[in-house]
Amino acid sequence: MRAVVLVAGKGTRMEPLTSSCPKVMLRVANKPILEHILNSAIEAGIEGFVFITGYLEGQIKGYFGDGSKWGVSIEYVPQKEQLGTANAIGYAKGHVEGAFLVLNGDMLIGQEDLKALVSRKEEAVICVKEVENPSDFGVLETENNKVVRIIEKPKNPPTNLANAGVYLFRESIFDLIDRTPASVRNEFEITDSIQMLIDSGASVGYSPLGGRWIDIGYPWDLLKANEHLLKDLKGGCEGTVEPNATIKGEVVVGKGTLIRNGSYIEGPVVIGENCDIGPNCFIRPSTAIGNNARVGNAVEIKNTIIMENTHVGHLSYVGDSVIGSRCNFGAGTKVANLRHDGKNIKVMVKGRILDSGRRKLGVIMGDDVHTGINTSINIGVIMEKGRFTCPGEVVKH
Repeated sequence: MRAVVLVAGKGTRMEPLTSSCPKVMLRVANKPILEHILNSAIEAGIEGFVFITGYLEGQIKGYFGDGSKWGVSIEYVPQKEQLGTANAIGYAKGHVEGAFLVLNGDMLIGQEDLKALVSRKEEAVICVKEVENPSDFGVLETENNKVVRIIEKPKNPPTNLANAGVYLFRESIFDLIDRTPASVRNEFEITDSIQMLIDSGASVGYSPLGGRWIDIGYPWDLLKANEHLLKDLKGGCEGTVEPNATIKGEVVVGKGTLIRNGSYIEGPVVIGENCDIGPNCFIRPSTAIGNNARVGNAVEIKNTIIMENTHVGHLSYVGDSVIGSRCNFGAGTKVANLRHDGKNIKVMVKGRILDSGRRKLGVIMGDDVHTGINTSINIGVIMEKGRFTCPGEVVKH
């Protein structure tokens, strides 16, 4: 069986992290989101993949190639114009045979749930997740363990089964996609195609997700995914740890990385290759540090993703943050991550103020940001790619 993976979108809600990187290539636990999805599908028995590509597809092709590194085949099909999920899946016509999975490139799902999906025999199967607020989702109405209707964000939901956006289809879906009309958003929705399939009398089932399901829609969702993935981390060291450094718990140290004396690292933590860590720094749990990074003297980092080639200068603090590539923290840069009243932190995204759902959230920092010494960064701040601060500056917004 093959899997069609939708990876064409830019992920505008993830800016500035996606200013020069496809959303699916953002690192979580030091691997691209898409690689985690690929691995789960492989463990479920998938041997071939069709990536529906678009934004900065060269980065995806350059990293995954033909798939031989993972023992699978990968085919790339460019989506000329993004006109909805049904339109994207339609590009797989002629590239799959029989039953196939459809996965979103920004959604983590456990291998056991994918295994359960692969074994189903219906004409189509929709993965669902039981949620407390079904009115915020596309909800399934069911009867005798079959789907009879899909309702988008209903005021009076018939069930609490939310459409998780992961599907098993057969080739019959392509004819229905070709006949699917545009929605009010002028997009072609796969849920409309599925409803047409149901109305034709075909058997459409659903498969509850019992394990991991993380939809990465906003930058802070990367932190949730990172925390979850690092729970299963198995420690190992391919670098050098000096004698007076302390490694506690599950910690991965990559090739060529030096952990200097006085450093205290409490896992789960993953540190990439050719990094320089310490001396006398404190790296706390759920932290992922990319390749060629530098963490200086007396730095504390907690529950944070740091992309490759970034330097965090001495006497700095970074907590609950996502830091892009090639950033440089001037000495004494501090990131705030907690409101005084303990309430959830709100973030400005595309002109809207959103509740992040997190009590602790620091900075979302794009690539190539430089801070002057003694910079202070307020909670929930988004710093765009290439910005800089002056010495002693306070960044409030």
